[in-house]
Amino acid sequence: MSKVKTRDRILTTSLLLFNGIGEPNVTTLLIADELDISPGNLYYHFKSKGDIVGELFGRYEAELLDLLSVPADAWISLDDNNVFLHLLFEAVARYRFLYQDLVNVLSRYDTLQKRFRSILKKKHRAFQTICHSLQAQGVMTIRDDELDALCEQLTLTTCYWSSYDSLSHLDDRDAMDPGRGVFQMMCLLRPYLIDEEREQIRLMSESYYSSSSPRSPRS
Repeated sequence: MSKVKTRDRILTTSLLLFNGIGEPNVTTLLIADELDISPGNLYYHFKSKGDIVGELFGRYEAELLDLLSVPADAWISLDDNNVFLHLLFEAVARYRFLYQDLVNVLSRYDTLQKRFRSILKKKHRAFQTICHSLQAQGVMTIRDDELDALCEQLTLTTCYWSSYDSLSHLDDRDAMDPGRGVFQMMCLLRPYLIDEEREQIRLMSESYYSSSSPRSPRS
């Protein structure tokens, strides 16, 4: 039982350190020191920092794949989309070290590259499903070429929002607010909605922004 607890403590502390100061700046010695355990104890559970990163990525991957499993025939309301976006950005925020140092992390842990690309494809597919559902309900009007570009932009925003957002508070990497990311996603969707739903999403997006720390909206 104690082995399981120590392993979980290592993962929890590593995630906090990776998110807080950046994965490249964290060593196994720092993790062991933070936990007040010997390096040997840490190596008993994880042979390298790469093993820790891989385990954390696996947890993130499982969470995202579950969230992104949107049935192709799903009937998705704007409220459903709102919940989906919030859960998506909360997951990104929990594992934000992957996104804030994305190119660096994936270049050094090349076994993760294929898996991350798969997640990107599933994000794109989920956004397509959401947009097709809104089209079927008559609340979204968009051309096929515009829809593909919109889904690409939504995928890109989820991928790089945390990195962009952190530029305004480099001294505090923990200040990321998922609500600001949701706000941006709603701004991307809003122009393609009919008037009534456009007003609904405006109110939704404003509620997200107003609940965030006071900053000028970026759209």
